[in-house]
Amino acid sequence: MISVRAINGCSILRTATSGGGPPVSLFRHRIQRLRASHLREFSKLGLDFPLLRANRRFLGKNVAGEARGCLSCIHNLVESVSEELESISRRKGSRIRVRASVKVKLTSYGEVLEDKLVNQELESGLLLEFKKDADRVLLAVAHRRDGKKNWMVFDQNGVTCSIKPQQITYIVPGIYNFDHTELTDFLQRAQDNLDPQLIEFAWIELLEKNKPVTPEELAEMIFGRSDPLESYCAHFLLSKDEIYFSVLESKGSRSIYSPRPTEQVEELLRRQRMKEAEERDFEEFIQLLKSAKKAPSHAKPPKSSWLADDKVQDKISSLEAYAIDAWASTDQRKLAGMILKSMGLQKTAVSALNLLIDIGYFPVHVNLDLLKLNLPTDHSEAIIKAAEVLLSESSDLDAVRRIDLRHLKVYAIDVDEADELDDALSATRLQDGRIKIWIHVADPARYVTPGSKVDREARRRGTSVFLPTATYPMFPEKLAMEGMSLRQGEICNAVSVSVVLRPDGCIAEYSVDNSVIRPTYMLTYESASELLHLNLEEETELKLLSEAAFLRSQWRHEQGAVDTTTLETRIKVVNPENPEPLINLYVENQAERAMRLVFEMMILCGEVVATFGSQHNIPLPYRGQPQSNIDVSAFAHLPEGPVRSSSIVKVMRAAEMNFRCPVRHGVLGIPGYVQFTSPIRRYMDLTAHYQIKAFLRGGDNFPFSAGELEGIAASVNIQSRAVRKLSNSSLRYWVIEFLRRQPKGKKYTALILRFVKDRIASLLLVEVGFQATVWVSEGRQVGDEIEVRVEEAHPRDDLILLKEVI
Repeated sequence: MISVRAINGCSILRTATSGGGPPVSLFRHRIQRLRASHLREFSKLGLDFPLLRANRRFLGKNVAGEARGCLSCIHNLVESVSEELESISRRKGSRIRVRASVKVKLTSYGEVLEDKLVNQELESGLLLEFKKDADRVLLAVAHRRDGKKNWMVFDQNGVTCSIKPQQITYIVPGIYNFDHTELTDFLQRAQDNLDPQLIEFAWIELLEKNKPVTPEELAEMIFGRSDPLESYCAHFLLSKDEIYFSVLESKGSRSIYSPRPTEQVEELLRRQRMKEAEERDFEEFIQLLKSAKKAPSHAKPPKSSWLADDKVQDKISSLEAYAIDAWASTDQRKLAGMILKSMGLQKTAVSALNLLIDIGYFPVHVNLDLLKLNLPTDHSEAIIKAAEVLLSESSDLDAVRRIDLRHLKVYAIDVDEADELDDALSATRLQDGRIKIWIHVADPARYVTPGSKVDREARRRGTSVFLPTATYPMFPEKLAMEGMSLRQGEICNAVSVSVVLRPDGCIAEYSVDNSVIRPTYMLTYESASELLHLNLEEETELKLLSEAAFLRSQWRHEQGAVDTTTLETRIKVVNPENPEPLINLYVENQAERAMRLVFEMMILCGEVVATFGSQHNIPLPYRGQPQSNIDVSAFAHLPEGPVRSSSIVKVMRAAEMNFRCPVRHGVLGIPGYVQFTSPIRRYMDLTAHYQIKAFLRGGDNFPFSAGELEGIAASVNIQSRAVRKLSNSSLRYWVIEFLRRQPKGKKYTALILRFVKDRIASLLLVEVGFQATVWVSEGRQVGDEIEVRVEEAHPRDDLILLKEVI
């Protein structure tokens, strides 16, 4: 066996010294792999070559550097080995070999060769190899026929099964009546006999001769004989090889292989090295995951460390994509699946999510919906820089046209965590007793112009995103806070809408102007409500605003407005990266005086802007709700507030938009409406500012036509709906997490809003402003107040189970 290995080694040397064949680089690679053990094996066969002993160093590790200087020595070595082996071959004589029946065939090599593709007829006792499934090939012994074509076999695992002829990949020649109990021993001996280097040596020999080969011929070459064991080993090497040989022809279980061209082998070797490197990187990554997973919370690597290396980042990104069902390609999905499998986890999104949490890449309360929607969050450096330039260098085109309203007492009322303030209010009583109101709106168009870089980014975002854990503003924070927002005690640019009300609450006079104001108070809804309750003499203006709000509410209801006030929940999460962050929950009743005051003033402003736009033919994003004939009396039997509002909202139709003229808003009870009071937070409000300010500058050269506004609204509304969905899901998650943390058995007051099916009712939990469903006892009606307790709460699964307390 080893004698033939020597011949093959010698063939390599001959090839390396001749003009043709594989390059010297491959020759060096092969010679380096002829270790001292090969020389010892030569000696065992009685081959004693002085050149072999003298040149052991040449055949060692330094061969690559000395090959060129020792070529003549190598040639002598080759000749010595060849002569000795030829002598042994003559002494041994011819061998008897098992051959298939022979045909003559002219191959693509231009030679007349034996047709070696004739299959041996299958019979009991033959040793064969068959394809068990896509990944497994097994050895087996044929036992008996199973029908006309199939055969029952005993496989190497001791299992008896039926196989089809097309499953057979090789019949080991020269073996009959093989004992299936010896399969394990045969496999072990074959394993001991396999040396992948042999296939490389054979490739060089056959490439030089441009000659194809069968497994039996390869066995003769590399083992010195084609006995059953050696033939099977040669077949195994050829069938598993992906570098040096390819199948030239195949028929049934018989195949002929041809050596690949040198260029192709070099390319395949390059790919193999790359693959091996990738496998090493993958294994290192798995070990990194396991280490991070075991580490305590305070010792887990920061998220930034997973993104520092591109290769690691690619793998982490695949897991992240898998966790949110948003892989970019099939390869990315497969990579994540391989990682999960290597970690002993199921290939599911939940497994990927939990793994990312366990290693510290995701916080426990990661917002998956935010990741899935892929909404823009932080602003790019380019946008931030452009915003800073606007803040420091832009000029006020409307400076000479601004009216000075700094003498007015100005109230800005909003939630306590509001970062940017869009609107504020003023009021006074005229000498004739009527109330005059000013709705002051922040003026971002003082800085931003349509089509500018910052404007395009605001349009892409469509709206600011307000979540319990974070706020992602439509404009860069510094520009929004220091330039656009209304700030207490500072001179601020604004667009002020002034309205004089008639005693019945309808509009008597109005105007829209660029202005300068100095906000006096920044109030929360709670503090504004408290001031109204105290009825302080020095806060006359606030009382006037409350009075005006009441007049407006009455007038709108006379026009068919529908009251849809309910409970509104807000949550602010402190330190959301912490596994147990602080959750601040607020429930606000929209019917409270301060909230009603602001609500009415915003509607009044929207009505005035719509009227102003209609009067001057200004294209604007007019909003309407054509349904004005809701029979509110049909709901009179229900309690006022959330229960009645919930039932009314169910029958309301969606709002409509028109960009040329106002559309009646039946639910609000006004002839037209334009959202105008949140230009820092909503892009469509900003477009209304662009249009109105263009008119105030003295012309009808509006930035947008009605058609252009419609196109902008279409894209912005898609984004706004996505943000609204995200806000709702995030709020729901944190309410469920809040309830999960409450003491077991705690009771909550709930109102029955409606029945979903049978006794399954939709409830509003009053203390948390949260809707859920529960099975209620017989006799309960819509509007009833009941008590419930939380049985289970799982925010990640969006699951909450309630039970009525009887």
